[in-house]
Amino acid sequence: MLMVGIVPAFLEMDRTFPEKCAIECDGRGTTYAELAHRVRATARELGPEPGPVGVLTDRSEDTVVALLGILAAGGVYVPVDPAFPAARQRALLEAAGCTRVLGPTGLRSAPDALPDVMQAAAPDPARDEPHRASPDQAVGDPAVGDPEAPAYTLFTSGSTGRPKPVLTPRRAIAASVASLRDLFGLTPADRVLQFASLNWDTCLEEILPALTTGATLVFHEEAYTGSIPRLLRAVAATRVTLLDLPTAFWHELVRHLAESDEQLPDRVRTVVIGGEAVSPARLAEWRARDTGRVRLINTYGCTETTLITHAVDLHGPEAPGPGAWWGEHEGVPVGTPLPHVTDAVGPDGELLVSGPALALGYRDLPEVTAERFVTRQGPEGPVRWFRTGDRVSRRPDGHLVHEGRLDAEIKVRGIRVDPGEIEAHLTAHPEVGVAVVVGTRVEDRTTVTAYVVPRRADADDAALARQVLRDLRASVPGHLVPHRVTVVPGLVHTAGGKIDRLGTHRRHSPAAAPSAPAEHRGGLTEQDNR
Repeated sequence: MLMVGIVPAFLEMDRTFPEKCAIECDGRGTTYAELAHRVRATARELGPEPGPVGVLTDRSEDTVVALLGILAAGGVYVPVDPAFPAARQRALLEAAGCTRVLGPTGLRSAPDALPDVMQAAAPDPARDEPHRASPDQAVGDPAVGDPEAPAYTLFTSGSTGRPKPVLTPRRAIAASVASLRDLFGLTPADRVLQFASLNWDTCLEEILPALTTGATLVFHEEAYTGSIPRLLRAVAATRVTLLDLPTAFWHELVRHLAESDEQLPDRVRTVVIGGEAVSPARLAEWRARDTGRVRLINTYGCTETTLITHAVDLHGPEAPGPGAWWGEHEGVPVGTPLPHVTDAVGPDGELLVSGPALALGYRDLPEVTAERFVTRQGPEGPVRWFRTGDRVSRRPDGHLVHEGRLDAEIKVRGIRVDPGEIEAHLTAHPEVGVAVVVGTRVEDRTTVTAYVVPRRADADDAALARQVLRDLRASVPGHLVPHRVTVVPGLVHTAGGKIDRLGTHRRHSPAAAPSAPAEHRGGLTEQDNR
């Protein structure tokens, strides 16, 4: 499989379709020529080999310009959500090794200037350039000869409470994007909605395949309101052809379509889902709708294995087999490996992934890297694998079915969360002695419940629950804030003396005392994160 660097592939689209719309943002279009001009200007501003560069993301072409400009300069893209608490933003920048940040005031030092970076209006690099760079000045991909050079750093959850930076090399993103262009069947006629958070890798599934194919990437403010009717109106108005949605959100979309008797907009030809297990009930409802023309692609992947590694068409014109039915007697499959992926299932059912899309590891965490990235002898020599921690089974037709986790990790809104990370933040609170966190299913989504034991026997339980939630919201991102905090007199332990998360949940969950008042159930106090 030919793997062309991301920046050269994008610049080829500039040469092929210079006047075609590359990005449409709330009705305003930017051509490939204009976008490439801004990318070149950003790369020149950064200078050669700028290292890790933090980017305060927003829903506009500015973030795309920063991403491609950093890659073109040979740097490492590090997205940071400006809505995160300032302490969390600084922690991310420090963990990634960023010395500079691209934000509303342009390029600044980090992390001390971070509050200032977030306040002023953004300059337009294109405005400062008197003319478009000539072909001989065009910025290529200086690191294309070194496929191991890092392309970006994203963060996963870890038990220490500190950000765990994943270094993804250029060969990984090039291999993944090449497979995704084929998987989605993208053409220059496509219009791809930018829907995912710009701080997680799913957004790269939308941005990079589109802009290296000649398609149009669509931003629309109505798509980010959380309202499904407004999303559908935006998709129809902007003539979107491809949607990439978290599975939990797709569940809500299916429920809305079933209850309202609406249909997907006519232009939508492909819906990509992933991040959590597909509900067989929602899939049955989807199949019962007039959706046979639409490809429904279920996907699986980890940050450490770069975007999507496994996929299957669950419904639509390319679903395998006439009238194929998924999930009737077993879980809905996550599919088979993409062309750039090799997989294996260990004796304990753990899925292992190998191939060119593996990350370099966790920055400055050699022990954690050695634990999750293992080398095993193969027929042709040593092979590097990533231990996903996901337990799977392989169907006779080769499709994998997700069977759960080998550890306590949970998915919240499609984001991997180690309960230990939330527990570390909870027990750092001066009024909390010990804490446990569990994931609970509420209809078609996972929520996080925390059980905390106060340090003082005379603590005001209701006030403590409110204070813990308030302090967490001020220090960590929303996906690390429990949906519910319950103050309990003690935790449940196993016979070996270890804390029993599920046992604690079974003993102290609201369902265990349904007749008690909402605020006080048998000595328990709860506070919702709403």
